[in-house]
Amino acid sequence: MKEDEIRRLVKIVEESNIGELEITRWGRTIKISKGISGVPAVNNSGSLYHAAPPQPLPAVLSGQSTPAETTPEPVPVKTASGVEMKSPMVGTFYLAPAPDADAYVEVGKVVKKGQVLCIIEAMKLMNEIESEYDGKIVEILVENAQPVEYNQPLFLVEPA
Repeated sequence: MKEDEIRRLVKIVEESNIGELEITRWGRTIKISKGISGVPAVNNSGSLYHAAPPQPLPAVLSGQSTPAETTPEPVPVKTASGVEMKSPMVGTFYLAPAPDADAYVEVGKVVKKGQVLCIIEAMKLMNEIESEYDGKIVEILVENAQPVEYNQPLFLVEPA
Protein backbone atom coordinates (compact mmCIF):
# COMPACT_ATOMS: atom_id res chain seq x y z
CA MET A 1 0.00 0.00 0.00
CA LYS A 2 1.32 3.44 -0.91
CA GLU A 3 2.08 6.09 1.65
CA ASP A 4 -0.65 8.47 0.42
CA GLU A 5 -3.23 5.66 0.77
CA ILE A 6 -2.07 5.03 4.34
CA ARG A 7 -2.29 8.75 5.13
CA ARG A 8 -5.85 8.81 3.72
CA LEU A 9 -6.84 5.85 5.92
CA VAL A 10 -5.29 7.51 9.00
CA LYS A 11 -7.29 10.67 8.25
CA ILE A 12 -10.49 8.64 7.99
CA VAL A 13 -9.85 7.03 11.38
CA GLU A 14 -9.00 10.42 12.93
CA GLU A 15 -12.21 12.02 11.66
CA SER A 16 -14.52 9.14 12.55
CA ASN A 17 -15.82 7.56 15.72
CA ILE A 18 -14.10 4.24 15.08
CA GLY A 19 -11.24 3.24 17.33
CA GLU A 20 -9.47 0.76 15.06
CA LEU A 21 -9.25 -0.16 11.37
CA GLU A 22 -7.45 -3.21 9.98
CA ILE A 23 -6.98 -3.83 6.24
CA THR A 24 -5.32 -6.81 4.57
CA ARG A 25 -4.23 -6.56 0.95
CA TRP A 26 -1.99 -8.89 -1.00
CA GLY A 27 -0.86 -10.66 2.16
CA ARG A 28 0.09 -7.46 4.02
CA THR A 29 -1.90 -6.13 6.94
CA ILE A 30 -2.19 -2.52 8.05
CA LYS A 31 -3.75 -1.78 11.42
CA ILE A 32 -4.66 1.78 12.39
CA SER A 33 -5.89 2.44 15.91
CA LYS A 34 -6.58 5.38 18.18
CA GLY A 35 -4.91 5.15 21.57
CA ILE A 36 -6.42 6.52 24.77
CA SER A 37 -4.01 9.43 24.53
CA GLY A 38 -5.67 10.49 21.28
CA VAL A 39 -2.60 9.68 19.18
CA PRO A 40 -3.59 7.37 16.32
CA ALA A 41 -0.87 4.96 15.29
CA VAL A 42 -0.42 2.99 12.08
CA ASN A 43 1.18 -0.43 12.29
CA ASN A 44 2.52 -1.47 8.89
CA SER A 45 4.66 -4.62 9.13
CA GLY A 46 6.33 -3.49 12.31
CA SER A 47 6.70 0.21 11.42
CA LEU A 48 4.96 2.73 13.65
CA TYR A 49 3.80 6.11 12.34
CA HIS A 50 2.19 8.79 14.47
CA ALA A 51 -0.62 10.36 12.54
CA ALA A 52 -1.43 13.43 14.61
CA PRO A 53 -0.32 15.28 17.73
CA PRO A 54 -2.10 14.33 20.95
CA GLN A 55 -5.54 15.84 21.41
CA PRO A 56 -6.71 17.15 24.78
CA LEU A 57 -8.48 14.52 26.87
CA PRO A 58 -12.25 14.77 27.12
CA ALA A 59 -13.49 16.40 30.31
CA VAL A 60 -14.61 13.00 31.65
CA LEU A 61 -11.06 11.60 31.48
CA SER A 62 -9.32 14.74 32.70
CA GLY A 63 -11.44 14.92 35.87
CA GLN A 64 -13.44 18.04 34.97
CA SER A 65 -17.18 18.08 35.51
CA THR A 66 -19.34 17.72 32.43
CA PRO A 67 -23.02 17.28 31.55
CA ALA A 68 -24.40 13.73 31.77
CA GLU A 69 -24.28 13.21 28.00
CA THR A 70 -20.65 12.93 26.88
CA THR A 71 -21.06 11.59 23.33
CA PRO A 72 -22.64 14.22 21.11
CA GLU A 73 -25.06 12.98 18.48
CA PRO A 74 -24.28 14.07 14.91
CA VAL A 75 -26.37 17.10 14.13
CA PRO A 76 -27.89 17.16 10.66
CA VAL A 77 -26.91 20.23 8.68
CA LYS A 78 -29.98 22.21 7.70
CA THR A 79 -29.78 24.29 4.55
CA ALA A 80 -32.31 26.67 3.01
CA SER A 81 -33.63 23.82 0.86
CA GLY A 82 -33.52 20.87 3.29
CA VAL A 83 -31.44 18.62 5.55
CA GLU A 84 -28.19 17.05 4.32
CA MET A 85 -28.00 13.24 4.40
CA LYS A 86 -24.28 12.43 4.72
CA SER A 87 -22.23 9.39 3.82
CA PRO A 88 -21.48 7.17 6.83
CA MET A 89 -18.39 5.74 5.10
CA VAL A 90 -15.88 6.02 2.30
CA GLY A 91 -16.74 4.12 -0.86
CA THR A 92 -18.40 4.25 -4.27
CA PHE A 93 -21.90 5.74 -4.50
CA TYR A 94 -24.60 3.94 -6.51
CA LEU A 95 -28.19 5.13 -7.03
CA ALA A 96 -29.44 1.69 -8.14
CA PRO A 97 -28.88 -1.93 -7.04
CA ALA A 98 -27.65 -2.87 -10.54
CA PRO A 99 -26.53 -0.96 -13.66
CA ASP A 100 -29.76 -1.85 -15.53
CA ALA A 101 -32.11 -1.32 -12.55
CA ASP A 102 -34.17 1.76 -11.69
CA ALA A 103 -32.72 4.23 -9.20
CA TYR A 104 -33.83 3.92 -5.57
CA VAL A 105 -34.81 7.62 -5.48
CA GLU A 106 -35.14 10.61 -7.78
CA VAL A 107 -35.43 14.34 -7.14
CA GLY A 108 -38.96 15.10 -5.96
CA LYS A 109 -39.67 11.57 -4.70
CA VAL A 110 -41.20 11.25 -1.22
CA VAL A 111 -39.24 8.90 1.07
CA LYS A 112 -39.97 7.32 4.45
CA LYS A 113 -37.55 6.89 7.36
CA GLY A 114 -35.67 3.61 6.85
CA GLN A 115 -36.21 3.52 3.06
CA VAL A 116 -33.10 2.67 1.02
CA LEU A 117 -31.77 5.74 -0.81
CA CYS A 118 -28.56 4.38 -2.34
CA ILE A 119 -25.74 1.88 -2.01
CA ILE A 120 -22.16 2.62 -1.01
CA GLU A 121 -19.67 -0.04 -2.01
CA ALA A 122 -16.77 -0.29 0.42
CA MET A 123 -14.17 -3.04 0.11
CA LYS A 124 -16.43 -5.10 -2.20
CA LEU A 125 -19.33 -4.93 0.29
CA MET A 126 -22.58 -3.28 -0.78
CA ASN A 127 -23.97 -1.14 2.05
CA GLU A 128 -27.56 0.09 1.75
CA ILE A 129 -27.93 3.65 3.00
CA GLU A 130 -31.35 4.36 4.49
CA SER A 131 -33.21 7.62 4.94
CA GLU A 132 -33.01 9.15 8.40
CA TYR A 133 -36.20 11.19 7.84
CA ASP A 134 -39.62 11.14 6.27
CA GLY A 135 -39.57 13.76 3.54
CA LYS A 136 -38.96 14.64 -0.08
CA ILE A 137 -35.67 14.41 -2.02
CA VAL A 138 -34.77 17.98 -2.95
CA GLU A 139 -31.38 17.29 -4.55
CA ILE A 140 -28.98 14.42 -5.22
CA LEU A 141 -25.51 15.83 -4.53
CA VAL A 142 -23.35 12.98 -5.92
CA GLU A 143 -23.13 11.48 -9.41
CA ASN A 144 -23.79 7.75 -9.81
CA ALA A 145 -20.70 5.48 -9.55
CA GLN A 146 -18.56 8.28 -8.06
CA PRO A 147 -16.32 7.91 -5.00
CA VAL A 148 -17.56 9.51 -1.77
CA GLU A 149 -15.77 10.44 1.44
CA TYR A 150 -16.87 9.92 5.02
CA ASN A 151 -19.41 12.58 6.06
CA GLN A 152 -19.79 13.89 2.48
CA PRO A 153 -23.31 15.19 1.76
CA LEU A 154 -25.21 12.78 -0.52
CA PHE A 155 -28.80 14.12 -0.59
CA LEU A 156 -30.81 17.14 0.45
CA VAL A 157 -34.08 16.02 2.04
CA GLU A 158 -36.97 18.32 2.90
CA PRO A 159 -38.35 16.80 6.12
CA ALA A 160 -42.10 16.12 6.17
